[in-house]
Amino acid sequence: MIKRVLITGANAGLGKEAAKQLAARPEVEVVYLGCRNREKAFIAQQELEQLTGRSIFKIVEIDVSDTSSVKRAVESLPHSVDALIMNAGGTGGRDFSKLNSDGVTQIFAVNLLGHSVLTEELLKYGKLTQVAVYAGSEAARGVTEMGMPRPNLTTSSVEEFTTICNGSAFSKNQDATAHYGPIKYMGALWMSAMARRNPHIKFITMSPGATTGTEGFNTLPVIKQYAMKGMMQVMLWLGKVHRVEVGAGRYLSAIFDKQLTSGQFYASKKGLTGVIGEQHLLFADLNNEQYQENALKAIQRFNSH
Repeated sequence: MIKRVLITGANAGLGKEAAKQLAARPEVEVVYLGCRNREKAFIAQQELEQLTGRSIFKIVEIDVSDTSSVKRAVESLPHSVDALIMNAGGTGGRDFSKLNSDGVTQIFAVNLLGHSVLTEELLKYGKLTQVAVYAGSEAARGVTEMGMPRPNLTTSSVEEFTTICNGSAFSKNQDATAHYGPIKYMGALWMSAMARRNPHIKFITMSPGATTGTEGFNTLPVIKQYAMKGMMQVMLWLGKVHRVEVGAGRYLSAIFDKQLTSGQFYASKKGLTGVIGEQHLLFADLNNEQYQENALKAIQRFNSH
């Protein structure tokens, strides 16, 4: 039974909505709101209590772009969690390609390295007992109708994956969206490798799909933010995206749907919304165990600092 859940990026958007939906399940006793800003977290906590009528929301200060913050957050957890939703992410801000103290780009840190460290630390201290859910993206397998190219690696070696971590693979492309798809591809591969290493935990990569109300665009330059959000609204009218409630609901499916298989990546079968399915059927590289191991090893080069 799932009683305690930790959500990263929980003060707004998908994370906050997932917390709200979890509170509708009587068996859930605690939802830890993982947030980097305590003031915003407190506001979200109050709003969630008013919306749900339940006082089950606890704040955990965590900045997934900072591995030291991640480790402190795990130490601060008073109890183990039954499920983890790795929702935090985005485009990494204006300095998305800048290297941090761990030697990875900001966009890699917030989308993948921090969550890798979080998962490893929780497992090390016996604080994750049942399910880990990573926020995937259809960009990881490419969406041709949306102009998202499929990640195109030459060798898929540890060295090549390392160039995604430190950004050197994108030296000629300073668009954050060019980094995003390959990072999410690595994330799905990493989760599959983790599933083999930890058979007692269910590891599911689940894309929330193209979702209105997400906070993912908020780290883009202002003009691009408005352009992307405006485009998302038009796409909603056209049925090409869905509302935040649907995206967050996918996270809960990853936790509670026993038919979903550990180690698999689930996302829209076509485009960015609609029925979900196993993504390796659309992009076979996702099911390559050697690629999965290489992605994990590349990440581990940086999470041992």
